[in-house]
Amino acid sequence: MGYVLITANRNYSSWSLRPWALMTALGIPFEDRIEPFTAANNWEAFRAFSPSGQVPVLVDGDRTVWDSLGITLYLAERHDGVWPRDAAARAWAMCAVTEMHGGFSALRNERMMNIGVRAAPHPASPALDRDVARVKELWAEGLDRFGGPWLAGDRFTAVEAFYAPVAFRVRTFGIDVGDAGSRWCESLFAHPAIKAWEAAALTETWREPAHEDEMRACGTIFEDHRAL
Repeated sequence: MGYVLITANRNYSSWSLRPWALMTALGIPFEDRIEPFTAANNWEAFRAFSPSGQVPVLVDGDRTVWDSLGITLYLAERHDGVWPRDAAARAWAMCAVTEMHGGFSALRNERMMNIGVRAAPHPASPALDRDVARVKELWAEGLDRFGGPWLAGDRFTAVEAFYAPVAFRVRTFGIDVGDAGSRWCESLFAHPAIKAWEAAALTETWREPAHEDEMRACGTIFEDHRAL
């Protein structure tokens, strides 16, 4: 029996994007199962397969692994390529991934991921300005230290997967992440795994009211490329 990766709506679920993109980019086979954010109480519905009531979840036989970071660590013990080969790049990537996983709350809350739309952002809080400045700094550091074209060297690794949702936020809201950061975003959007996720997001007709309300709180939509 192989892996089963359970994720939610492609358009909204930034946490789901991480392991899906990583496993797809590295060629790790898995059964792709989608549980959309459509239930009246997603937590209750998701508890049927997820201990935390959240996605993503990786099922490996009789073992359930939850949380995007937990899944990444689990995969790293079993597959090459999750982290960079170079020790310095690997240490940096691990720190960048855990910083993303545990931080950037203003960026998450004030600039949510909604892949199919473009929006004029509402004014940023000081906390959001700090988060954006840190992302810009971090991306420029990785690209400069490890030579690119990816954040920790010449291969797509976990750090790409964890910052992919930020790249979509950058595009949706027109966030300035500097020249180096913008080039990385364009490289990311051209990657086959990211293109596949985006294509699936644009074909979705699901609309989840809470996520749509959160988007309107972040900015004024002026383009919507999602299927009707």
